[in-house]
Amino acid sequence: MSVLVVMEQKGDAGWHRISLEALAAGQKLAAELGVSCSAVVLGEDAGIAPLSAELATKKLAGAWAVGHALLAHYTADAWVAALQQLIAETQPRYVVFPHTYQVRDYAPALATRLGQVLISDVTAVHSGPVFVRQWMQGKLNAEYAHKGDGVCLVSVQAGSFRADEVEAGSCEVKTFAPQLEAAQLRTKPGEPFREATQTVDLSAAQVIVSVGRGIGEQENLGLVEELAAALGAELAASRPICDAGWLPMERQVGSSGQTVAPKLYLAVGISGAIQHLVGMKGAKTVIAINKDADAPIFEIADIGVVGDLFEVVPALTRAIKGAA
Repeated sequence: MSVLVVMEQKGDAGWHRISLEALAAGQKLAAELGVSCSAVVLGEDAGIAPLSAELATKKLAGAWAVGHALLAHYTADAWVAALQQLIAETQPRYVVFPHTYQVRDYAPALATRLGQVLISDVTAVHSGPVFVRQWMQGKLNAEYAHKGDGVCLVSVQAGSFRADEVEAGSCEVKTFAPQLEAAQLRTKPGEPFREATQTVDLSAAQVIVSVGRGIGEQENLGLVEELAAALGAELAASRPICDAGWLPMERQVGSSGQTVAPKLYLAVGISGAIQHLVGMKGAKTVIAINKDADAPIFEIADIGVVGDLFEVVPALTRAIKGAA
């Protein structure tokens, strides 16, 4: 029994950010099961050499460099065929993917080829293991346990695991040459899928100050903007703020906005609806300011301040500036 993590690169820019989160999830799963964890990167030999060398610096049983000229550019057929062969060779019990647009394209076909199912968009892994994914925009959690002797395929949701929790170490890089022929590829490589361009990438922010409807009026946003500036933080918001047009939609955190995992998430005037919690549950430390002592946000906050944000926020801003 072992765990295999399928990494995804982003052109010449290194790893897709969710790949390292998937690697953290794979290491955690392997540790809980008491089994080994390996990782794999696919591509053309020269192109993946630096990435496989980076994997060699992680705490893994091994890193696989799956190289072939037909893997130089992504096609679902090539990725499915190559991974099917590697899985047959290594016999992992669990295969973990980042839940990217590319994985959503080929992983269901790979699962079908293997006669298995794909448990997609997993937000947590409990002992068992039991895999948790959400229904109805985060209103419900569903738990899945893999039964049978076959391999279990799992993709993990962005922000559910922390990339900075990937354990360092060292391992051997092994090469694997899949048997691929051009006739197997029913489609030609196209332009890589481009996610919508955003001027603000909250997913990369280390500190976020997020504001909710407790701010009352758009004219009051200056209080929170000043706090964010004092902390050197990105400004974010819950859905009602963005729906009202007070802040652009790209600053929305939640099930219909961005998923974030900062070191610090400061929620100001946010009650904590489940749709919002879905987007910020990966935060390492959560501080909540709300005048309602029964607000759901306090159930997940590490530090809770019950008080009027119009008194607390200016005082906090002054304290931060005074300490600078």
